[in-house]
This record gives sequence, C-alpha cells and structure tokens, in this order.
Amino acid sequence: MSTAITNVRVFDGEQVLPHHTVVVDGHDITAVGGPPPEDATVVDGRGGTLLPGLIDAHVHTSVECLRLALTFGVTTELEMMGYWTVEQRAQVAADDGVADVRSALLGLTAPGGHPTQLADESHGEWVLPTVSTPREAKELVAQRVAEGADYIKVMIEEGSVLKSPGLPQMSAETLAAGVEEAHRLGKQVVAHTLTLEATQQAVDAGVDGLAHLFVDRPHTPEIIAAIADAGMFVTPCLMINASLLGHSAAAFAADERVRNKLSPEWFTTLSGTFNAYPEGDFADVLATVVALRDAGVDVLVGTDAHEHSGPIGGHAHGASVHHELQLLVRAGFTPIEALRAATTVSARRFGLTDRGTIAPGARADLVLVDGDPTTDISATLSIRDVWRRGARLAA
Repeated sequence: MSTAITNVRVFDGEQVLPHHTVVVDGHDITAVGGPPPEDATVVDGRGGTLLPGLIDAHVHTSVECLRLALTFGVTTELEMMGYWTVEQRAQVAADDGVADVRSALLGLTAPGGHPTQLADESHGEWVLPTVSTPREAKELVAQRVAEGADYIKVMIEEGSVLKSPGLPQMSAETLAAGVEEAHRLGKQVVAHTLTLEATQQAVDAGVDGLAHLFVDRPHTPEIIAAIADAGMFVTPCLMINASLLGHSAAAFAADERVRNKLSPEWFTTLSGTFNAYPEGDFADVLATVVALRDAGVDVLVGTDAHEHSGPIGGHAHGASVHHELQLLVRAGFTPIEALRAATTVSARRFGLTDRGTIAPGARADLVLVDGDPTTDISATLSIRDVWRRGARLAA
C-alpha cells in the first residue's frame, strides 16, 4: 500500500516546489504533486515541510550511532575512517531502523601518523594501516578497493593544531601515488586537512575533496582559487572546528529537541569541547567557508562525529548535522544553501544518485518537520516523521 504525504511544503533538495503531495510506494517516491491514490495511507503534513533525508558526509560510526542518526532525520552517513565489510554494509542497507552507510574503510597515513596519537593502533579487529613509499601507497589503495571501499581517505596532518606537533606524514610522492592509484581504480580521494599548508598539499596531490576546513590562519585568495580551480569539494565540519577552538555546543545541546533524543553520555559529549587549538579564530573559519561558497566550491555538511561518546566533545550523531546547518547559516549561507549542502550537493559529490532529492523514482528517504526550515534553519530540529526507504520510523 502506498503512502501519500499531503498538504505539505516540499523542499526537493534544490528549491521549494509548488506541489503539496508526495506519494511513496515501497522503497521509492512515485509521484510529486497530483491527487493521492485512493487506497493510499494519508499523512497530513499541514504546517510542515518535507525534506530529503539528510546526509552526513563525515562520520566515524557504528550500528548504534546509525540508529541515533536516523532519529534526527539523517538517513545516510559517510564513514571516513572505520572498517565496514561489504557484508556489514549489506546488513545496514537492509535495516530500516538505522541510517544507511558508505565507507572509506581504513585510510592512508604514515607510520606513527594521525590518528595513531589519539588511540592505540589496534581498534577492535582491525589494525590501522600505514604506508612509507609510493609503492606501498598504491598497494594499500588497491587492497582497500578490492575490499569494497566506496572512496579513499588520506591523512595530511602534522599535528600542530591537535596538540601533537611533529606527527609523521606521508611524503608528497607517496601521497600522490595513492591518489593516482585511487583515480585509476575509479575512486575519489578525500583528505583530512586542518591547516592551510596541509590543504595546499592536498590540492597539489590532486585529491577530490577535503574532510575538514583549516583553522590555523585566515584564508588567502590563493588557497580559495586553488581549491575552486581544482574542482574540489569541502566538508568544513564547522561544529568540530568550533569545538577544536574551545567553543562549546552546550547551548545547542540544551535545545529540548536535541536533548530529548540523546542519552546522558551523548548529551555530555555534545555539550563539551575538544579545545586543542584555542588560539584559533572561529570568525576566520566562518569567513573561509563563505569565501569558498562565493568561489563556487561545493560545500557539504559533515560532522566528524565519532563512533562513541567520549572526551573529544562537541559532537553527536544526527544532532550535529542540525548544528552544522545552523553554523553555515550563521556564516552567511541562506537556509536553502545550507539544506542543499546536506542533501543534493553531498549526494552528487559522492555519486549517491538515488537519494538527496524528492522526485519520482528517488529513494524514499524523507524528513517531515514542523515549520519552514527554508526560512528558519532551526526548524530542521522540529522533526515530526522520518522515512527510510519508505519505512516510517516508529515514534
């Protein structure tokens, strides 16, 4: 039996549509506009806005984190450093009680490089891989692709903004070799970069996107032009940058629409900070993301939310996507630009052709919220209903 969501404002991932009915049958959207089928289950969306399921383009996740994300209307998470087998991802894909996931598996870093300073090199059943030569980089990329990586992650991190200066890094030749092999095998490369110098190294290596935005200095016209000319995307993770610079998300966490969905542990984590680089200026970070937008760079919503609550504060799965949307608007994005960054733009840049939009034939990942987030971005938190592949999330 089909479901018809009626009397609703529809944001299709790009713009507000003149239509007010969306029909779902099975896993897919079958109609936008027109009368609902006579036998359809009707959901009255009066007073609300229907959005595509939100996409978090930078996480480190688990099944329980995927479950939490879905309660906040995040229907897809993109894992940037964590081992998900093909079989595990297939199980997630079939479970409509959790967000869907894509994965880089384990990224490339130098021996002793980031993120080994944050934890033991072993994590569960996997060991963090390292590479020292161009040949090793090519071999490891080929191995990751054979294991089913959806894209490749590389670490360019010297450690100065993470209270770990002097971290070993891959040589320029090793990094370039890994990127070249990934492209040869049809995979894009996403780089961890937190400084302007690391960002330039990523540009020089030919990566496709940045998983962070640099925090160590204001942007320059040269770096903005270099990113734009390279056609790269940027997932700024403004909320984790704020945490890194010592800005607390406590006020956001205290919103009842957030707090009511979080365990005490996740509420504490979201309310905390990382505070590793308090000398940084968050106003510079906000100015950089606007300069990137103005230069035509694709900006994606991502959070760097980790797979567990813990001492690195300022994040929580699902919730932090809404915080990121608010920070993009604070920086100067319109609400519609921010919403695109969490839907169509992320879907397009990661080749998720079946989602991120509301259109006939698209996957029925949907979020119904009260109010109008296309004019008031905070309304994304007023979640009334979530559908994942057409399955309505139980209240």
